[in-house]
Amino acid sequence: MSSSVADRAQSAATGASPGLAIALGANLPSPAGEPLATLVAMRPQLELLLLGWGGPLRLHWSPLFRTAPVGGPADQPAYLNGVLLVEGASDPNCDAARSLLGLLHGLEQRFGRQRRQRWGPRSLDLDLLWWGDLQCRSEALELPHPRLLERSFVLAPLAAINATLVPPGAGATAANLLTPLLAAASEPPPQRLAGRPGWPE
Repeated sequence: MSSSVADRAQSAATGASPGLAIALGANLPSPAGEPLATLVAMRPQLELLLLGWGGPLRLHWSPLFRTAPVGGPADQPAYLNGVLLVEGASDPNCDAARSLLGLLHGLEQRFGRQRRQRWGPRSLDLDLLWWGDLQCRSEALELPHPRLLERSFVLAPLAAINATLVPPGAGATAANLLTPLLAAASEPPPQRLAGRPGWPE
């Protein structure tokens, strides 16, 4: 496995979560239109990107959720969020994960993403959440994502795909992790959107 000195990639002590996971979000218009139009237009482009990057893969899309902003500037618009689970991406390593992250950032830019403010509004946000039991620590990338277990806008889509899925390092299912988060939250819970053309889930 290839990695830089700053990275640590090793097997987790507990069972690995399957495949690779990507978080999806948007709360500003893009050249494709409003956030829903952006995500629908982005979906086939992300599929092509992944198939070119990793060969034959199986993709599992979550429903979309309307969610309240977490952190960042006040008075942001609500987000649309989802998650994509990818099966079949072999040979997980930190260099390959960084390469994929670069491709995701390039796709963000096609939809007008500008990185001006941490946790600020964005026309498209694509984040790597995990890749099996891979662990990476560097300025460019941290896997598993350090805040994925704290975000209802990630856990709700994960639970919608598979309520029994256990994110890496969690020791509990996405559905069980989501329940106390929602109970303690001051913002409205994620609201699941109905399926539609371009996003049938």
